[in-house]
Amino acid sequence: MTSFSSLVAVVTGGGSGIGAAVTAGFRARGARVGVLDLQPGEAADGLLPVVADVGDRGSLEAAMAAVAGTFGGIDILVNSAGISSVGSVEGNDDAEWARVLDINVTGIARASAAALPYLRRSGHGAIVNLSSIAATAGLVQRALYSASKGAVHGLTLAMAADLVGEGIRVNCVAPGTVDTPWVARLLARTADPEGERARLAARQPTGRLVSAEEVAGAIAYLASPESGATTGMSLAVDGGMSGLRLPAR
Repeated sequence: MTSFSSLVAVVTGGGSGIGAAVTAGFRARGARVGVLDLQPGEAADGLLPVVADVGDRGSLEAAMAAVAGTFGGIDILVNSAGISSVGSVEGNDDAEWARVLDINVTGIARASAAALPYLRRSGHGAIVNLSSIAATAGLVQRALYSASKGAVHGLTLAMAADLVGEGIRVNCVAPGTVDTPWVARLLARTADPEGERARLAARQPTGRLVSAEEVAGAIAYLASPESGATTGMSLAVDGGMSGLRLPAR
């Protein structure tokens, strides 16, 4: 994919984890990138860090205007910002439900609404949302997180239907367990970090965690003009977890 050289991308949550890998992947393909994050990192050639909060609509509108003003427009939005949650349906109070859904779901709506005036002026408008295997597979102790990612899946389809007539494509990626600093911090809180990591790896048919770069590659495909016929789709990047049923070992 070499068709990014004239494109401008915005990546929410682009300062770390999957978002940082997406940012690096876009830059390697020639795109200019606006990183929207609470800690967006340092500026570089073709890279504009902007402090922004997906929980604040005004913050996002100002950030999108800053990126478009610097680079001349916006062609791609990647909604990577999000937070996790652990627990059964009894495990989180109302405030935590509101917090996670506000960031993971409404945050995507806010960022997308803020970017749309610029995406409409692009000849290659594309939005890619970060969903999860948890949207469609029942995972233990992930009730709230799964609910948020199921909503992202549904939101992606609805946005795709609304925007296809305007030439803006909307898709999502659904990763399995990704080897990120967040996962490392989660494992560090367990009684047996190495054992828990091995269990997370084993539940994916490939026998390993997904890399952030692999997710970024899938996002680059969906954002590329070369995938111009792809919209309203969820692309699994999960080591075969969602589709394969292997014999017991």
